[in-house]
Amino acid sequence: MNTAAHETGLPPIRDVDQLEEVVSEPSEALMKSLSRVPGDILILGVGGKMGPSLARMAKRASELAGVSRRVIGVARFSEPELESKLQAHQIETARADLLDESRLEALPEAPNIIFMAGMKFGSKGREALTWAINTHLPSLLCKRYPRSRMVVFSTGNIYGLTPVVSGGSVETDDLHPIGEYAMSCLGRERIFEYFCRSANIPMVFIRLNYASELRYGVLVDLAQNIRHGDPVDLAMGHLNAIWMADANDMALQALGQAAFPPTILNVTGPELLSVREVGEQFGKLMGKRVKFKGAESPTALLNNAQQAFRLFGKPRISAPQMIRWTADWIMRGQPTLNKPTHFESRGGSF
Repeated sequence: MNTAAHETGLPPIRDVDQLEEVVSEPSEALMKSLSRVPGDILILGVGGKMGPSLARMAKRASELAGVSRRVIGVARFSEPELESKLQAHQIETARADLLDESRLEALPEAPNIIFMAGMKFGSKGREALTWAINTHLPSLLCKRYPRSRMVVFSTGNIYGLTPVVSGGSVETDDLHPIGEYAMSCLGRERIFEYFCRSANIPMVFIRLNYASELRYGVLVDLAQNIRHGDPVDLAMGHLNAIWMADANDMALQALGQAAFPPTILNVTGPELLSVREVGEQFGKLMGKRVKFKGAESPTALLNNAQQAFRLFGKPRISAPQMIRWTADWIMRGQPTLNKPTHFESRGGSF
């Protein structure tokens, strides 16, 4: 395991309440960055895995920086308790199916937009809806908010498989998406780029590779396999991961980098992780025998995020720290979101 980030040796995270505080904690750099970005922040797709912690982080960073702004989260809120939790942290909410143009039109104005809406899991068998959300919605949004700066969440999947020895794809690499999900995500970027260039809407594309916290992520998947005695699949033998708080922090700092043509940034951790070595480390920490199946391929879905590190600094939490936290969390039977990442998929089907 190539451990580029500093190993922090922090104590375990006790429970969900503490976890939600940790994953929404802003950095000093973010506070400074948001103090220079005027106006309210509208987060579209706040109900996803990253949205709630990103919204809380935006609000906390703004308050600590002495900036008065509205942070507004938009989602369908199929889980009503999430809406109440956000409101308890002074985050305004709006219910909307974003494909409904009347609901989109009724949303408040905001000079800063974080676009997190998208469809990945469950896309197999619902390809038409996947394409509608990932490519049609961007055009509706750009017509609705032609004067806002936008940070658009994308994915490293659009690069396709890259040789492990390369250290990961960089922002200037050719794109070779595999499967309809990744193709629709490239379509999302292209539609946003069209409006960025034609309407001068400043944008940043965040090509994210595996944001993780203790209830969700590739490390949780691996730890659960090992705890249950299931074999670890080596089909995707290497991966990147980044602590969700660090991914959120970089995405919010990226508001200050919006430009036209779009700024493109890979966001992931600095470590190139071997699935076999991570599995063995989990086995030691959890006191479990680890079983593997298959063999490593010379290619994987990997990102190189050096450009983002030059702008924002390296993540605050290292991969070894995430592994220790995750092993402790899973062995204590703490809750997870029960949403496997399917990171081992090499055919692009989710």
